[in-house]
Amino acid sequence: MHAGHRHRSPSEVLRISAFVTLAYIALLVIAGIRANSLALLSEAGHNVSDFLALLLSLAAVYLQTRPPSSTKTFGYDRAGVVAAFINAITLVGIAFFIFYEAFHRLVSPPTHVHARAIMIVAATGMVMNGIIAWLLYRSSRDVNIRSAFIHMLGDTLSTGAVIVGGWAILITGQVWIDSALSVGIGALILWSGLGIVRETMNILLEGTPAGMEVDEIASAISAIMGVNEVHDLHVWSIGSNTHALSCHIAIEDIPPSASERILRDVNDCLKAKFRIFHTTIQFEHVACEVAHGCVIPVSGEESHH
Repeated sequence: MHAGHRHRSPSEVLRISAFVTLAYIALLVIAGIRANSLALLSEAGHNVSDFLALLLSLAAVYLQTRPPSSTKTFGYDRAGVVAAFINAITLVGIAFFIFYEAFHRLVSPPTHVHARAIMIVAATGMVMNGIIAWLLYRSSRDVNIRSAFIHMLGDTLSTGAVIVGGWAILITGQVWIDSALSVGIGALILWSGLGIVRETMNILLEGTPAGMEVDEIASAISAIMGVNEVHDLHVWSIGSNTHALSCHIAIEDIPPSASERILRDVNDCLKAKFRIFHTTIQFEHVACEVAHGCVIPVSGEESHH
């Protein structure tokens, strides 16, 4: 690997990001108080949530490297999903706090806001958050890392808006622009947070992974030679990039060597078309028991979907 093109590991990127974010929080708080700017203090609150998000993500990356055990047979893949969920809930809370503070300032506006200080600090933050977002984007596509990336991308965009707002305050002298900017930042935080909440909740509730359709998967399996019918099909995510499937497949009463070929073809299809690598497939030659809650059509009949 060429030295100039080395990709940093997710844990290394997260450690660097956490350190730089903590330093920027201190700068935002000091500058926000001195400039009397709610927009800068809102950015500080947003970055506090980012700092906690980065720490959670770092802990999750460590847990995900631990191997499966007798009590955690799937390993710790969902540690990152749980971290992302907690991060997103924190973001939603921060957004509503910003809305409250912005409303309070709109009702009782401050007498003066130092626009130049806002622009200088926001420009610093835009560069810092942009670099961190780029490093996170390059390091991994895991939902845990992606939640941290969305935090930083949101920060980059919101600090850009703060720069524009600072310029508008400088030109017009209208201090209410500072509170309006805070509302915009809060809306951005809320939007990104709710998106991660939906995605992580789907994984935690073992919903069908985004972009997959159960009927489409069933049709692909049914099209394989030797498969008569597919039922009790379940697809879920163990981690953000690890999908699993279980199903019952009805086949003719054939020798094990023939059924082994069908199993291999099914798994090859699932890997190639749907990136599903973890499967539990049960073959059935006769109608399954009532206790299983499924009924296979009588031999010779076909089930149409």
